[in-house]
Amino acid sequence: MSGIAKKQPASAKRSGALSGHMRVPGDKSISHRALILAACATGTSRVSGLLEGDDVLATANAMRAMGAEIDRIENGDWQITGVGPMGLKSPSAPLDFGNAGTGARLVMGLVAGAGINASFTGDASLSSRPMGRVLDPLRQMGAQADAADGARLPVHMKAARLMPATLTPDVASAQVKSAILLAGLGIAGDISVREKTPTRGHSETMLALFGADISIGAADGFHCVSLHNQHGPTRLKAVDLDVPGDPSSAAFPIIAALTVPGSDVVLENVMLNRQRDGLIRVLRDMGGAIEVMNERRASGETCADLRVKYAPLHGIEVSAEMAPDMIDEFPALAIAAASAQGITHMAGLAELRVKESDRLAAIAAGLTANGVAVETGADWLRVTGSPIEGSPIAGTGIKGGGIVETHHDHRIAMAFLCLGLVANHPVTVDDRAMIATSFPEFFDVMAGLGAQID
Repeated sequence: MSGIAKKQPASAKRSGALSGHMRVPGDKSISHRALILAACATGTSRVSGLLEGDDVLATANAMRAMGAEIDRIENGDWQITGVGPMGLKSPSAPLDFGNAGTGARLVMGLVAGAGINASFTGDASLSSRPMGRVLDPLRQMGAQADAADGARLPVHMKAARLMPATLTPDVASAQVKSAILLAGLGIAGDISVREKTPTRGHSETMLALFGADISIGAADGFHCVSLHNQHGPTRLKAVDLDVPGDPSSAAFPIIAALTVPGSDVVLENVMLNRQRDGLIRVLRDMGGAIEVMNERRASGETCADLRVKYAPLHGIEVSAEMAPDMIDEFPALAIAAASAQGITHMAGLAELRVKESDRLAAIAAGLTANGVAVETGADWLRVTGSPIEGSPIAGTGIKGGGIVETHHDHRIAMAFLCLGLVANHPVTVDDRAMIATSFPEFFDVMAGLGAQID
């Protein structure tokens, strides 16, 4: 298991207007999938814009350990030479995914279908997260897997023959659906996933780009995704990809620009997948000034540049139906709500309890430590905002001055550093090291916009 490094605190303080252009780092979900599928394809793929955070690099190392050739070449592009159908080999050592939950769960599905042996480990945070949601449907297909108590890491998967199946996962999760589809790459026959509520479709889009026979439809009230594979293992073909920018990373400069008076920032290359842009829609409903420019397509996804300007925000009701489209962005939204006039109520947040940390509890504790009124329940959060002094809306401003325990969660760390940019006193997070898992350029990017983060 990965060791736990010494904590590295960071502080942010009240900043002047933010301005400038920034390019959003590559989307983490698509980066994981690009590496995995290219590693299984026949031929050599070239990927530009790949997120070079710790989580994605862990997936790259795992695919190397199973036989793929993966190299970083000029200008930050990556070259991946795949092993072809059923060419993965059993790794000689456990696959250490650090804090990468997406990478671990997706590769578990891939390993199950490849008919090889592999063990999975991770850091303390990842080892506390549930893996049964993926292992249970894989076992229904015939996979053999042993896990620690509570279906947690370490996980040991043994070579087994999987069978075609139609599965209805208990948990609505794109990671679960993706793991099943990746397992299906090694099956002769169809594998289908039925969902009561459609989850993010990045895997379906990318599998089709690599040449898989994917169908999407509806039956008996379910959203159905099927991988068709009548003639043996799927033969993926190498492709070149340009990874669009991650909307979950863009969330932090967006809320900073919206809440720091006088700010005017352009974020380039942000993915606007309808199942990922919930934060932007909610912030607009709160009064946020977000302009979409230069809309285009990359790797099968819609992306665009966003111009974000300071605007006084007001509290709203955020329904549970919105949660799947912005589940990773609620830490950022909570900071925007703290700066808004009135109350923002967010529902449908149970999934936040099993992220890198119990994010719901971490958000509430961090806001309380900095003088923001907050209430929380099993699956909801209510924030009473305190608009910044000097804004067009009267208010006392956020007190700040607190120390936030991040619980090794990158999104909690970045969110509360953004809170410090509008607080009356600096806000400190107890550890900044894990920000590198998803946004390694965060400090340089924010400093370039004028943010005061030490």
